Amino acid sequence: MDNASADIPGIVSYTTYYHSPVGLLKISGTENYISEISFFDKVQKPEGRRKNLPPLMIQCLEQLIQYFQGERRVFELAIHQAGSPFQQEVWNELMTIPYGKTISYLELARKTGDTKATRAVANANGRNNVAIIVPCHRVIGSNRELIGYGGGLWRKKWLLELEAKVAHGVQTLF
Repeated sequence: MDNASADIPGIVSYTTYYHSPVGLLKISGTENYISEISFFDKVQKPEGRRKNLPPLMIQCLEQLIQYFQGERRVFELAIHQAGSPFQQEVWNELMTIPYGKTISYLELARKTGDTKATRAVANANGRNNVAIIVPCHRVIGSNRELIGYGGGLWRKKWLLELEAKVAHGVQTLF
């Protein structure tokens, strides 16, 4: 299911949906970047159908399929999401967490230079609009517990177990 709409004058944005193993994903972007991958849990069906997606949107779909099949560990896509300089810093740090690994919110705060910023880091993590590609699911509590995931903890657990299985042959983490 696809549609195109103009969010900003002169810039056409596209939206498509992917039925992934963790539910319906809404994917939005332009010809130049992906701006959103979110879990679409709405009761109503997504609207709009359009066949003409730009190559970047098709590449995004293909790379997500490869990820879910355990064939891709790193995404090679241009992404863009609006945010404060601090949010951008946190999102950039998320991109450095290796596939199959996790870090705590405290460790993420340390990487941004302020161990007292754990709550701010968690808030920035929660405002990430490009799920999976910007791997906010790889951040866990200091006690190694699963906490805080906008897509639901069951999805966070599923994604982490997929990555652990592919990377390390581990069947379950939590």
